Amino acid sequence: MTEDRSVLSRSATVPDLALRYGPRPEHVADAWCGDARAAVRPLVVIVHGGFWRPEYDRAHTRPMAAAIRDAGWTVVSIEYRRVPGDPDATVRDVAEALAVMPGELGGHDGRVITVGHSAGGHLVLWAAIAAPAPQQAGTLALGPVADLRLAQELGLDGGAVVDFLGADASTRGDLDPVRLPAPTSPTVLVHGVRDAIVPITLAEAYAVAQPGSRLVAVPGAAHYAVIDPLSAAWPTVLAELSRLGD
Repeated sequence: MTEDRSVLSRSATVPDLALRYGPRPEHVADAWCGDARAAVRPLVVIVHGGFWRPEYDRAHTRPMAAAIRDAGWTVVSIEYRRVPGDPDATVRDVAEALAVMPGELGGHDGRVITVGHSAGGHLVLWAAIAAPAPQQAGTLALGPVADLRLAQELGLDGGAVVDFLGADASTRGDLDPVRLPAPTSPTVLVHGVRDAIVPITLAEAYAVAQPGSRLVAVPGAAHYAVIDPLSAAWPTVLAELSRLGD
């Protein structure tokens, strides 16, 4: 199946605010302020994907962030360091952003839902266990790299896991969501059945290892459909977000 990557370069509403959560250049975030509906809902924190590589940043999340805002949520999309071989910098940044962002931005009820795609899905699954946000209401992982060892065995994106970790995945079980204790807040994985970039087998492995989680398989959907507001998969993403926000 040919992947539709148009969402990665599609124009979208510019953010309402630019925020910082730390001193480094990457310690920034874009925010979209929701309407009256957002005030009684959790803050949505988006963690972008890109196989943890430096060439991919948060810019491609703007269409989905704007669409979530339009559906009645306050949204913040965070940046983080992406340095090959230094995964600890990446996870420290995500943890810090989740600790700081809820207090930096109003227009929500104090709770947080983390939403991550692909490598960002890995990061929100890790954070749900190792560094949850204050008042974490849930985690929504979209096409996530949910099992680092399996992703390494499959050679995803030309060895992205080893590039990210700077080591064999077996040595970093502390960063592998499938091998960590169960998260204490609700966790939902939405994965396209026809995803050829991050196969759904990774989400299935997580669902087996973490039986308290829920896997929603989207028939006919590929990797980028789950972050594309113009795709047939998008209503499923919004429905699962709403369910977590209840």
